[in-house]
Formats: sequence, structure tokens, C-alpha cells
Amino acid sequence: MLDEVDRGLIHALHIDGRAPFARIAEVLGVSTQTVARRYRRLSAGASLRVVALADPDRADQAQWIVRLTASPRAAQDLAHALARRSDTSWVKLASGGTEILSIVHTPTGAASGHTLLLGDIPRTAGITAVSAHYVLHTYLGGPTAWRGHLGALDDRQQRQLRSTPHPLTRQGRPLTESDGPLLAALHRDGRASHAELAAATGWSPATVARRLTDLQASGAIFFDVEFNDTLLGASTQALLWMSVTPAHLDHVATTLSQHPELAYVAATTGPTNLLAHALCPTPAALHDYLIHRLGTLEAIHTLETAPVLRTVKAAGPLPALNRRA
Repeated sequence: MLDEVDRGLIHALHIDGRAPFARIAEVLGVSTQTVARRYRRLSAGASLRVVALADPDRADQAQWIVRLTASPRAAQDLAHALARRSDTSWVKLASGGTEILSIVHTPTGAASGHTLLLGDIPRTAGITAVSAHYVLHTYLGGPTAWRGHLGALDDRQQRQLRSTPHPLTRQGRPLTESDGPLLAALHRDGRASHAELAAATGWSPATVARRLTDLQASGAIFFDVEFNDTLLGASTQALLWMSVTPAHLDHVATTLSQHPELAYVAATTGPTNLLAHALCPTPAALHDYLIHRLGTLEAIHTLETAPVLRTVKAAGPLPALNRRA
């Protein structure tokens, strides 16, 4: 069970994934040792992890949402195979365990980045259907957080955590190939120390600190918090594939991005043009959301609901032990 300190810690990490435990402790009114102990406990028991991600628009990346249908026997093996790849994130088993959804990251305009989409998937046995949807615009997701993680800290506490000498400037040297080792290390552990990052990059700790500050201040990278959402009351999850009148797509997507039940909203290509990820406490709550919230938006012509059974991979890479398994 999560108490106020646990929830406050999770909320604090969403505001600043690299905030020192001492600063979080001061905001929460507890000791630094208590915050460190809670972080270790949640990491071990609730899969809490902070990971750094590159802003796709600034990193020249394209995102595809790949939807696969496979036999029940093959689906789990395929999901784990996708999860082990470095170019995938958010691999989920849905629709009774016969459907796999994954976000695939490819370099914009680079043919080599489409190996998974054009080469590996079509040759894989057990797949009965494939569709790939290009992400045109993300309305909710990325640097924003599901509101179910929020609400533990009041406005004053949030301002304390956001007080930083390096405000967001959207300026600074863009991401380059030389940043690759730094991003890879932060992708594994967004809270890695400057010494650990220096060992991974071959830079000095001072150089790491300067470059990290520059990337954060420019918005080139952001920090995401992975967590077992069922512990925050989101035991019923579903992917919502919607067809929306193009003239009203922006209005509908913007409206959905304000719904506390949703963690992700994106406009895509394909037979449907809007995808959302819903998190609700019970099936009845999901039903109520579909009827009384989505049902009021007349521009939504069709809706397909695919229940999510399990998240095999979130934003960050699988731990080394899982990859070997």
C-alpha cells in the first residue's frame, strides 16, 4: 500500500526526475534517509524507475505504433522479442493476449531505421495481422504525466521542486552523436550520478554536469517515471482507437488530453486517426468513461476498445537479467 510519502515521492520525481533526495525530503517534511529508503523499496517492489528520453522532435526521430495480431502461443514470445530491442518502447499485450502493441522509434527519413517494420516483422512466424500507424502529433504523453501520478503535492511544494537556476530556454547545442553514450546511460537510469555518467561517457564529471544541464534546459531530453500503475488505482487499462472527423480532430484530441483518465493521446495515420490510452480503477469506471465522457463527443464516429492485459516493456530498456532470459 502507498502512503502520502510514497505518493509525494512519485509526484516529485515527475516534476524533476533528478531532484536530489535531500530537496525532495525537505519538500515532503521527512528525512533524506526516509526518501532514499522509500525510493529503494518502490524500485524493488513497484518497478519505480526514472528514465531519460530524447524529445523526438528535437532528436530527429519518427515514432510508429505497430499493432500485431498473433496466435496465443506466439504472442508472448513475440512481445518479449520486441521488448528486447533497443528501438521499441511501451510493448503491451492486449485483447485477450493475442494482440501486441509497440511504439517503434526510427530515424526520420533513414531507410535503415525501418528494418523492424519492413524486414523483421513480415518474416516472423506466428503473426496473422500487422498494421503500422505513423504518429503525426502527440497531444498527451512524453514530457507530460498521467494525472493519476499527480495530486500528492500542493502548489507550494510543486513550486519548491521547480525552483531551479536553469529554467527551460529551448536554446543550447542540439543533440549530437557524441551525446549517445550519455543518453544511453540516462535511458537505463535517469538518476545515475555524475560519476557513473562520467564512467559511461569517458567525460569528466564536470563536463557531464554541464552537458546534462544544457540538455535539460533546452528541452532536448526529459525524464519519465515508470511505475506499476495498478498501485495507484489503475487496474483497468485499455487502448482506444478512434475515427474522428478531420476538421474536428484537433479539438477532440485537445479535449481528451485534459481527461484525467487518459495517459496518452496521439493523432496517427491509418484506418483510425486518434489513439488514446485509458487507465481506470475498474471495468465499470472504464464503461462510465466511454459512455459519459467520450460519448458526448459527436465528432468521434467509431471507437474500438482493446483491453491491456500486461505491459511487457515501458519507456526504458529491460533490465539486463530480463534481456538475458
